[in-house]
Amino acid sequence: MSSRAVYQPGVCNIGPAEIRRRRVSGWLGLALAVVYLALAFALGWPAPWRLLVAVPVFLSAQGFLQAAFRFCVGFASRGLYNFGALGAEEPVQDAEFRRKDLRKALLITALAFAIAVVVALGASLVPVG
Repeated sequence: MSSRAVYQPGVCNIGPAEIRRRRVSGWLGLALAVVYLALAFALGWPAPWRLLVAVPVFLSAQGFLQAAFRFCVGFASRGLYNFGALGAEEPVQDAEFRRKDLRKALLITALAFAIAVVVALGASLVPVG
């Protein structure tokens, strides 16, 4: 077993099955964002409506970032980790480990939010028509 396949507080709290799940959610969010923007530009939606692309972009970024960091934000917030089959979560017992996990979860969420804001602002600034 490699060092990448064990729980490391604030570093890694998911294994291969969970990483795949996060990557799939990233692709799904990206597909939704692309479809949303394609509709928005094809139908000439005004800028405020194009800002809403931030929602699927945030979901996409969150998924891809969690996969890249091998870290689940949701598990961190609930004090869990999983390196087994889907649904086989285990509790994080140590309070300091949970604090480290929450810090990493906040970092990932902040990065996803920043990506969503940049994309949404960019989409709203593109002239339509």
